[in-house]
This record gives sequence, C-alpha cells and structure tokens, in this order.
Amino acid sequence: MSSTPTVTDVDRPTSASRLARAAGRIPVDPSSWARPLLLANLVGEVGIVVTGGIVRLTGSGLGCSTWPECQPGSFTPVRTPESAYHDLVEFGNRTLTGVVGILALVSLWVVLTRWPQRRRMHLVAGGVLAGIPAQAVLGGITVLTGLNPWTVMSHFLLSMVLVALSAALVRGSRDDVSGPGELVVHPLARTLALGTSAVGAVVLLLGVVVTGSGPHSGDADRPARTGFDPRFVSWMHADAVMLFCGLVVATLVAVRITAETEEARRAWTMVLLVTVAQGLIGYVQYFTKLPELLVLVHMLGASLLVVVLTFGVLSTRRHPV
Repeated sequence: MSSTPTVTDVDRPTSASRLARAAGRIPVDPSSWARPLLLANLVGEVGIVVTGGIVRLTGSGLGCSTWPECQPGSFTPVRTPESAYHDLVEFGNRTLTGVVGILALVSLWVVLTRWPQRRRMHLVAGGVLAGIPAQAVLGGITVLTGLNPWTVMSHFLLSMVLVALSAALVRGSRDDVSGPGELVVHPLARTLALGTSAVGAVVLLLGVVVTGSGPHSGDADRPARTGFDPRFVSWMHADAVMLFCGLVVATLVAVRITAETEEARRAWTMVLLVTVAQGLIGYVQYFTKLPELLVLVHMLGASLLVVVLTFGVLSTRRHPV
C-alpha cells in the first residue's frame, strides 16, 4: 500500500535556519546588489547635474547668499517675502550633494567588498568619493564669488568627470575579475575612439563657454558673463560638434568592422544616437532663443553623452577597469 509523500525533516526549513537567515548569518550573493548600487550612484551624479541646471535656469544661484551656511547664521533657508523660491531651489541642490556623497561612499564600500583584488576599480571609486567634497568646495567658491562664470564652468566640468568615473564603475561591474585588458578592436579603431573622446571633451568645454556667455547666468538680478560674443562662441561650439559627429561615425564604422565583441558595436551605436539627439537639441535651442526647458534637456544630454562615450571607450578593451 503506497503512502502520500511527505516533506522530510531534512527538507523542511527549521526554526534555527530561519533565524540564521534573518540574522544575516547566511550570506547573500553580493552580485545581486553591487551593480544596482553602482547604477544608483551614476543616476545620482547625473541627477545633480540636472538639479544644478534648474538652479541656474531659475536664477537661484544666489538663493543661498553664503557658504557653507545658506544665510548668515543659518544652514537652512530663512524665509522672507523677497526670497520667493530661489533659496529653496538652491538649498535643495545642496542637500542632494549629501545624498550623492552617501551614494559615492556606498559605491566605494561595494567595490572593496565585491571586488577586493581589483585595484583600478578601487581607484575609480575613490576618485568619485573624493570628487564630492571637491564639488562642494568649488560650489562654495562659486557662491562666494557671485557666480563667477569661470568657477561655474569648472563646477560643471568636474561633474562631468564624476559622471565618467561613475559610468566606468558601472561598466567595470560587468566583469568578475580584472584581466590583461587586451584590445577587442583594431588598434586604429582604439586610437579613433580615444581621439573622438578627446574632441568630445573639447565640445563640452566650448559648450560651457557658450552657456557662460549667454543669458542664463544663474542670478536673475546680477548676471555675470564671460564677455565673449555669444554668437561667436556658439558657432565655434557648433564647428567642434560637426567634427565630433564625423569622428563618431568613423569610429563606429571601424568598430563594427573590427570588433570581436557585440558590446563594442552596441556601445558606439549608442554614442552615435546620443550625439545626433544632442546635436538636434542644441540647434533647436539656439534658433528658439534658448528656452529654459530645452537648455535643461541639453544639459541632461551632455551627461548622457559622457556616459555613452565612457562605455564606448571602455568597450574597446576586455576587462578595462
């Protein structure tokens, strides 16, 4: 006579095993949380660029009149009828810096824990963390100098560096170990990729000069400008963009012909798509007299361009980080 199968004591979870799991004595696979946390760090770095753009475009750059305090004698906004919303916008951006700092600290901990032997990943994560207080100090100098356009530009460009480093961490999280870093494309394709990225950096630099010469100074009452002719620097920027577009197409062709991995082809296809979108937004905003929303989208596009360029360059090697 057959009997109904029953769960044995071995199969049945015991109270002790449940308590052990609850207490964390049974380890969780770190690969399940490492990449999402690094991705959250990247999103935070891009996000603070966007909120910084909102500060600039709403004329809230001096909503907090001093630094590190918001107003003399107070680290938080002091509401007055004259302050409108500007102090809240600027204070919100400063608060987000703390959030980004926590994400950078968590990212360093993730890298050290998940990949204890990967020194390059450690250095990149350490660079992201070190960049947060540097950004805070540079932001303070920007406020104390009355939004000097050159310090504002430096503030943005440092953000781009942190976005690139954060993107490198996300890309590095795809590999379990560091390898010899051998090329997966022809050496000339690798050279093209590096040259394209260098021209991309020039495009970003000229882009912030254009912004520093245009109408959105960050302070609606006392605008500080570079003194350059906005039309002249805009066309210089546009010429650099055209050169950059040609190099992106050349790099994509070289990668598609010589790449050993599909990742490299996908990465440079994304570079081309983001470049085209960013170029279209740039021309539209110029000919529509720089509406705030389009300028903000263009700033987001600049961050995304840095992300895809970083992925593109790193995809030309195996185990690049």
